[in-house]
Amino acid sequence: MRNFKPGLVSVSFRNLSPERILELLKETDLKYIEWGSDVHAKPDDIDALKSIAKMQNDMGIECSSYGTYFRIGVNKPEEIYAYINAAKILGTDTLRLWCSDKSASKFTEEEKSVFFKECRKLSAIAEKENVILSMECHINTFTDSIESSLELMKEVSSPAFRMYYQPNQYKTEEENIYFASKISEYTTNIHVFNWKEKEKYPLCEAKEIWTEYLKNFDGERYLLLEFMPDGKEESLIKEANTLREIIGGLV
Repeated sequence: MRNFKPGLVSVSFRNLSPERILELLKETDLKYIEWGSDVHAKPDDIDALKSIAKMQNDMGIECSSYGTYFRIGVNKPEEIYAYINAAKILGTDTLRLWCSDKSASKFTEEEKSVFFKECRKLSAIAEKENVILSMECHINTFTDSIESSLELMKEVSSPAFRMYYQPNQYKTEEENIYFASKISEYTTNIHVFNWKEKEKYPLCEAKEIWTEYLKNFDGERYLLLEFMPDGKEESLIKEANTLREIIGGLV
């Protein structure tokens, strides 16, 4: 049984205020938001975080997740507490993390052992704090291949340490479908876009392939639109409607 919840990643509109982004969600009937920690919801600005939480609650919008720029292997593990606190203020138990600053293929065995140890330390913190740390599925990080992602999930082996899914714009559709099929059991949220390498295109041109990607997932998932094809806020309504059409064809 699928329960897909369409929403938006706030970094899609870094130039807009949190208030305007929430207004856009209301205008397009999207009810879920992933706040980015770099511009809109900085972890050390408690007053701003509380203000965002009040605005979203008043407008009937739910924080699906906190999109942090915490990098495992770069940031110190204890820094995660500030991000966890921010996530709780925003009303979510899911934090998006970046998994290192280089591809898994560039790790030595010794580096990998140290890295896994740090991941397990962070997962233990997450379990104690009752939150979930979800790894960005992105190029030039440890989770840029299905093999390394599965290895990481098995090495950490924690329900508080999970994955995001998004198609890799540099890989084939077949490779991305396979990745989705293998990582689905570990996946919390999904970033939705239509990119081919560095070029962005409307989601309506990728309805069929996104249907194939999403067939690999069930249960409750947040499907979060990430970036507009032209960067314009006016495009959100079309992208949101397309996402709803894709979801409607699956349920």
